[in-house]
Amino acid sequence: MTRRTLIGAARTAAFAWLACFAAGARADDLPSPPREFRAAWIATVSNIDWPSRKGLPTDQQKQELRNLLDKAVELHLNAVIFQVRPEADALYASKIEPWSEYLTGTMGEPPKPFYDPLKFAIDEAHRRGLQLHVWLNPYRVRNKGAKTPAAPAHASRTMIESVRRYGSYLWFDPGDPAALDRFNDVLADILTRYDIDGVHIDDYFYPYQEKGPDGKLIPFPDEDTYEEFGKKGHEKLERDDWRRENCNRLVEQMYETVKKHKPWVLVGISPFGIWRPGNPEGVAGLDSYATLYADAKKWLNEGWVDYFTPQLYWRIEGEQSFPKLLAWWHSEDTKQRHLWPGLGAHNVRRSASVKEARTVWSAEEIIKQIELTRQEVPDGPGDVFFSMKCLVDNRDGLADKLKSGVYKEQALIPASPWLGDKQPGEPQVAAKKSAEGATIDLKPGQGEKPWLWVVRIKSGDNWSIQIAPAGQTHSNIAGTNIAEVAVSAVSRLGQEGPVTRAQVQP
Repeated sequence: MTRRTLIGAARTAAFAWLACFAAGARADDLPSPPREFRAAWIATVSNIDWPSRKGLPTDQQKQELRNLLDKAVELHLNAVIFQVRPEADALYASKIEPWSEYLTGTMGEPPKPFYDPLKFAIDEAHRRGLQLHVWLNPYRVRNKGAKTPAAPAHASRTMIESVRRYGSYLWFDPGDPAALDRFNDVLADILTRYDIDGVHIDDYFYPYQEKGPDGKLIPFPDEDTYEEFGKKGHEKLERDDWRRENCNRLVEQMYETVKKHKPWVLVGISPFGIWRPGNPEGVAGLDSYATLYADAKKWLNEGWVDYFTPQLYWRIEGEQSFPKLLAWWHSEDTKQRHLWPGLGAHNVRRSASVKEARTVWSAEEIIKQIELTRQEVPDGPGDVFFSMKCLVDNRDGLADKLKSGVYKEQALIPASPWLGDKQPGEPQVAAKKSAEGATIDLKPGQGEKPWLWVVRIKSGDNWSIQIAPAGQTHSNIAGTNIAEVAVSAVSRLGQEGPVTRAQVQP
């Protein structure tokens, strides 16, 4: 297929996808919003996205986070993935691990005046109708960019027997059961104390390989734990297979832990985008199965995720073809989980006129990848941008082009029926004319608790749609000649309930 044919097919599919709700997809011919996961990572490691620098006053940290969430709403995103454990530390009030230095500049030092950034982020996200997924790094203990000494409670000082130095990093040894126990303890603590919508881990399993001064690869120092594994009478495994099993165990237990505590919380993983070179045929690149010991194909095949976000940070054409890799991962989605690829917005050039050596994509490359995702995964597509800062910076007009084009309309997150199919009840709706257009008052019906409202507004012969958080029970709708509204409630798992229609009263 030629590039022109490929892009043309993607655009045709995208227009058809958008038309499905404009023409009315419900049995009673009322319009329905599209279903699509639209999210961005908010990275805190090295202050990539938030806060903009260490040591900001609490009020400024809060305002910066509000600004990021406001931008997400403006661009019609419906979720953010917020990094809260970048290196065995915490951007929340943890009793297990110390405060991150990326907040105050000193590890172990809480924000002053005190606040809990995760609680604040959740409340602000939910107030805006956004899901908030927490992003944890299970194995990284200390980043090479860390500046301050480790706090007394940090794993590098309290779990010395489980931590290994590898090149310029400190790393938990994935083969040490204590490292897995620590991760599960942190995960359970967050699940029991915070009203999160998802749990997310990225591509850091065993570390990306580093070379020593002699140019040779540095082996990961896990001889002792591998030897200890053999002494305990386990089934004999070659070291590489044993390493993969260590990562498999973490992923499987993560899913089990989440579902034990809060079955409705989504579990997502964003592994390196290539499982093994040659899968699919012609794809070249890093062998994450053999070097990171990440058998991501197995995790997807086993259904140990609710959504899968391979980092497909490559162009449409080339040795790491975006559509080829996306189609291959889709073919491996045997449990029919959500497939929402990660998009490399960080590769987009900063302006339309300047081509930088490291960021040379146009915004249109990302737009076309969204269209291709809709074509490949028409039933509940989605994408995740790395990272939020790139959207805020509006690189090459990317944010403007999203808002005026592929993200012009709001979207609901696709439902996850394997986690539950209970619907909210039929809401009670009252609508009255106002100077600006109309006001509506909403009350939930019986059944599952509403998470969002889908408000359909009829002006003349035309319908429009607004999606609002369920906490918003009184709304002012601007417009002329508003005659009728039709409202449904949507559950946290994306199940939409029955519609209530109401004429707008004088």
